[in-house]
Amino acid sequence: MPKSVFTLILLSGVITEKSFGQTTPIQLDRPDQTECPFIVPKNYVQVENGFTYETINEDLKTISYPSSLWKFGLNEKVEFRLITEVVSEKESSKTTTGLIPITLGFKANICQEKGIIPITSFIGHITSSNIGSNYFKTKYIAPSFRFLMQHTLSDKVSLAYNLGAEWNGETAEQTYIYTLTTGIAFTQKLGGYLEVYGFLPQDSTANHRFDCGFTYLVNNDFIVDLSGGVRITKNAPKNYLSLGLSYRFSTKKK
Repeated sequence: MPKSVFTLILLSGVITEKSFGQTTPIQLDRPDQTECPFIVPKNYVQVENGFTYETINEDLKTISYPSSLWKFGLNEKVEFRLITEVVSEKESSKTTTGLIPITLGFKANICQEKGIIPITSFIGHITSSNIGSNYFKTKYIAPSFRFLMQHTLSDKVSLAYNLGAEWNGETAEQTYIYTLTTGIAFTQKLGGYLEVYGFLPQDSTANHRFDCGFTYLVNNDFIVDLSGGVRITKNAPKNYLSLGLSYRFSTKKK
């Protein structure tokens, strides 16, 4: 979700600065599909968990419990990233549960916002082919990358977008990715977003989707979110609903 919106929301954290020792409000890559350009503070661990129920079509449904993005701030410009996801896939009467191959990566800040130039960062990921449950293993290691941009439109509204590509580990076909999202601060604690995004395979038909959601600040280091999405084109997954719990803590001794 665009993070200038989070800045306004999170300034009202109910736990004091003394309790957490960190004045900068938490920034998230969820609940939307747009990765944010902000870096986790140095020496902080941040965990973003999402519990998702998705209907791909009438015969195929998946439950993620949860998908977790683990981050560690290496310095002011770079964060290390690890993605783990436990999934149950139900196809007709067959249900398969297991760990999706894990993903490793980093996010690096390229430039800060200045005038019409957005704050910009880069994400690079590598998804393993066999570090996961046998059913979900792939033939090849799968890379992905995105450029992450965000503009501050006002104190209450931001515009963010991603451009990138990914591979699925089964074929050499790349899939281009785009996202476009707008976040709004309704109150000091409650925020929301609207988003369109899509996937454009090199040799297949593109699919496009829409989602929206809400975030609620518990304190400067803890946020809950609720989101859902539907397909725009018929070849996209039918719909999904997701609940998120995200938090952070410092690894540095005080």
